[in-house]
Amino acid sequence: MSEPASISTSIATRYASAIFELATESKSVPKIEEDLSALNQALTDSDDFGALINSPIYTRVEQTKAIAGIAKKMGLSDLMSNTLAVMGQKRRLFVLPQLVQTLRDLIAESKGEVGADVTSAKALTKAQTDKLAKTLKAQFGKTVTINATVDESLIGGLVVKVGSKMIDTSIRSKLNSLQNAMKEVG
Repeated sequence: MSEPASISTSIATRYASAIFELATESKSVPKIEEDLSALNQALTDSDDFGALINSPIYTRVEQTKAIAGIAKKMGLSDLMSNTLAVMGQKRRLFVLPQLVQTLRDLIAESKGEVGADVTSAKALTKAQTDKLAKTLKAQFGKTVTINATVDESLIGGLVVKVGSKMIDTSIRSKLNSLQNAMKEVG
């Protein structure tokens, strides 16, 4: 792991642990889960939000005011809003994507669940998602929460990441393997 990535992960882990402990004490973990979904959606959908948390051109005051306004507009809990404000004051908003993932992992672990990042060529139906969750539960022995994304470049099949394990059944991967095998022969 590179040093900047390691530092980001370390910072995110500290904030995530603090939020998780406070949410557990105040019995507000379900609200934090809603906050995480909203933040993840904002990170995915809004380039402006990404620029705000990553760009060094914004001052601490500008970042803090902007993130407070965004948190209010999104209806985030006081715990999450206050944490984001502190992160803005300390110039730590750049770790927000890692914070969201780390906090999701902590919550899932406390419930005896494991998260699975599933990338498919087309959006999965509810039936497909349920069947995949059931299959993964049988393999890993824990309830699986699926975080599904679409990547049309896969052509077909799935890429499933559960913890440190990755299962790649995509057609793109199979074509790449076939291409490499053909290069070795000729």
